[in-house]
Amino acid sequence: MLRVRLLECLAADQARLRQVASADLAAAVPSCPDWTVADLVRHVAVVYLHKVECMRTGRIPSSWPPELSAEEPLALLDRACLALRAEFDSRDPAALAPTWYDPDQTVGFWLRRMAQETVIHRVDAELATAQPVAEIPADLAADGIDELLRILLGYGTRRWPEDFTDVLPDPAVQVLATAGPASWLVRLGPDGATVASDRASVARSGAAVPVQNGRPEAAPVRKPAGAGAAGGRASGAGEGPPAEVGPAATISASPERLLLWLWRRSADDAVSWAGDRAAVERLRLALAPATR
Repeated sequence: MLRVRLLECLAADQARLRQVASADLAAAVPSCPDWTVADLVRHVAVVYLHKVECMRTGRIPSSWPPELSAEEPLALLDRACLALRAEFDSRDPAALAPTWYDPDQTVGFWLRRMAQETVIHRVDAELATAQPVAEIPADLAADGIDELLRILLGYGTRRWPEDFTDVLPDPAVQVLATAGPASWLVRLGPDGATVASDRASVARSGAAVPVQNGRPEAAPVRKPAGAGAAGGRASGAGEGPPAEVGPAATISASPERLLLWLWRRSADDAVSWAGDRAAVERLRLALAPATR
C-alpha cells in the first residue's frame, strides 16, 4: 500500500479507536483476556511511543516502557498519536529505522505495522464496548492478511521458534487462503511455516468474493503464482515455492472477514472452507502465538 493510503487508514482507525474507547474505559476486552479498554488504549499508546523512539534515536530501546502510569489513558493515546504522526510525516518510508524484521529496516515497515496494529485494536475496542464494528477497507485488509501470514507467521516461526513449538503440526499440512483474487498457500510443519503468495494479486484484492446466502462463497482451489509466473512472484521472508501436492483445505472469504478470522477476532464459522477441517484448525492454532 502507498504511504498516503496507509496514513489515511491509520488516522481513521486512531480516531475511531479513541471515540469507541471513551464510551467505557472499564469494559472488558473479550479478544484480549484480562484487559480492560483502558489497558488496551494504554497498550496502543505505549507501542506508538516505542516506534517513535526507534525512529528518533535510530535504535531499539534497551529498556521499555518508561514510567507512564501517571498519565490518563486517553490523554496518553492523544500524545502518542501526535508523536507518531509527526515522525511519519517527517520521514521518507525508505529511510532507515531499526525493526525486529531483519529483511526490512525502514520507516515504511513501521508505518505498515502501526496501521495494521491500530485497525485490529480498534476492532478490539468495538467488541469490548458492544459498538458496531466499522468496515475495514479491502485494500487495508488484504495488506493485513499478507503481513500476518508472510511476516508474523512465516518469519515469526523462524525468528522465535520457541513460541510455536507446541502449535506446529507433524507431519506438515498445507492450507490455501483466498480473498478475492489474492491467495496465500501456507505450509505448516515442525520446522515452521512457509507462505507462497502472488504479490500482484494482493494489490488487486479490493474486489469482494461472491456472497451466497449471506456468507462468502468458497473460491476454487488455485495454485498461487510462483517464481517467474505471470502477474507476480512469490517473495518475502518465510516464503517458498508452492509444493507439488495440493492443499489439504481451502479457506475463502472477503478480505475483511478473512483478516478478522486469521486474527481470531471473529467466530470459527466466519469464513467458508472446503477440504480437511483438521487442517483449517491447525492453521488457526498456529496463528495463536502470532496474534496475541
